[in-house]
Amino acid sequence: MDKAYLVLSDGSVFAGKRIGAPGDCVGELVFATGMVGYLETLTDPGYAGQIVMQTFPMIGNYGVMEADFEGDCALRGYVVRELCADPSNFRSQYDLDTFLKNKGIPGICGLDTRVLTTRIREQGVMNAAIVSELPADLEAISAYRVSGEVEKVSRKETEIFPAEGEQKYRVALLDFGARRSLIRALTSRGCEVVAMPHDTSADDILACWPDGLVLSDGPGDPAENEAAVAQIARLIGMKPIFGIGLGHQLLALAQGGRTYKLPVGHRGDNQPVRDLVTGRTVITSQNHGYCVDAESLRDVGTERWQNANDGTCEGMEYPGCFSVQFTPEACTGARDTQKLMERFIDMMGGND
Repeated sequence: MDKAYLVLSDGSVFAGKRIGAPGDCVGELVFATGMVGYLETLTDPGYAGQIVMQTFPMIGNYGVMEADFEGDCALRGYVVRELCADPSNFRSQYDLDTFLKNKGIPGICGLDTRVLTTRIREQGVMNAAIVSELPADLEAISAYRVSGEVEKVSRKETEIFPAEGEQKYRVALLDFGARRSLIRALTSRGCEVVAMPHDTSADDILACWPDGLVLSDGPGDPAENEAAVAQIARLIGMKPIFGIGLGHQLLALAQGGRTYKLPVGHRGDNQPVRDLVTGRTVITSQNHGYCVDAESLRDVGTERWQNANDGTCEGMEYPGCFSVQFTPEACTGARDTQKLMERFIDMMGGND
């Protein structure tokens, strides 16, 4: 392996070995805490524009199975402590280094990811670069911003996914970076899914005669999506709406609320969330760096879910619609919140 460097925007330099594709990259450095699910992380469109560091020390031990991909690989770089070169899994098609090369993703291994994680937790997420030679200055790294990623990862044309078995519902899915597991979770429950680009108008959404609308997860700052927020606002009260991840944030903005950036964010499949109605705590899968300000919505909605670690908003209830910050279809991760999919199904009432 050739030598490589991870250079942070604060000037810190970490030496390691290059993995993946040749070439340098710049992105927002974030960490994901899952012990498994590296394939789902690598193919989650919600990581677009970011360099992802895995906190689990060995990555790649069960290889690559393309059936487990959540979408197209959209992240900018990959950081691991140790990359397994010889995976052991009867389903494995090839190793993770080959995947990174095929997708054009530069990576680095051999770093102390514990030190890096501590640095981010104490100082907040920061920009970084994976390079072969140390840069003369940090200007390009410091100037980088995650912007315009929803347009890149959203589908470009409407696509219909038939229900498994008897069709009971038709769901319009507004795609801001939808994971394939979300579509599977809906079709397996008797829903025909009409997946639409992020910039689809409210009129075109209603023209497909849906029983309900799902706002998908996705990358970046929710406040960038002003046009989508305006269309969502037109649909409130017309159909049941279920917002997930970025969709949760966009629904809040459409209701007149505010969002803000978290110092670190929540990424991984082991995030504890408390149900404020029942008092029960569940383990969830998440990937986000922005949060809904629940106080800004107190006149139109009620905070239902809250992060058990930092007390931030994880879900809202509104008349005729609701939203959560985490991923209820849970692929990978705990399955504690799959009942929320059933709740959305119940809200639609079916095709009479």
